[in-house]
Amino acid sequence: MRRTRLALLTATVVAALVLIAAAVLIGTAGTSPHGSSAVGTPAGTASQTGFDGAALPAGTQAPDFALREESGRRVTLSEFRGQVAILTFLAATASGASPLVAQQIRGALDELARPVPAFAISANPAGDTPASVRRFLAEASLTGRMRYLTGTPAQLRPIWRAYRVVPLSAGSARFDSAAMVLLIDAHGRERVLFGIEALTPGGLAHDIRKLQAES
Repeated sequence: MRRTRLALLTATVVAALVLIAAAVLIGTAGTSPHGSSAVGTPAGTASQTGFDGAALPAGTQAPDFALREESGRRVTLSEFRGQVAILTFLAATASGASPLVAQQIRGALDELARPVPAFAISANPAGDTPASVRRFLAEASLTGRMRYLTGTPAQLRPIWRAYRVVPLSAGSARFDSAAMVLLIDAHGRERVLFGIEALTPGGLAHDIRKLQAES
């Protein structure tokens, strides 16, 4: 009887140790070397792609647009095919996220050996007059370096939808929190996205150079 109890106790201990070992192995397999969950790690992280911004799914073509800059010149995205391009959506105001985004883009352009096309599409057609746009670009030192494109609400809404943009009319807090910069490669594909919390001149310039090296 004593031997039977000992055997049962031994079997119970061994089974418990096996379960503990299995739990440890499962937990380790789901953790990256940096301690974060491998399942929850985005596919576009810098460690995996080499980009500082978030890499987007391959093959997504950037929707074309045809709008006018403050001078009245008609501009399309497709006419700049063959070059890496910067695209953002701004409101020509002195406060909020737009001046910050413009400054980061200006800083990136300063770091690049050669200029790249930079587009800002209006997210505030009611307030983005030719005068306010010229003033905004001058204050950001982007006159002649960024094309600020405007249009009627009817012209802009399909573009906002295509690029999943929150316009200023949705509220300044929502607009500011959704501010972003998109990099489009030489083949016209959406490649890298920077949210405002990750946007820096150095990171933006780095990813532009990386896309240029692919061309």
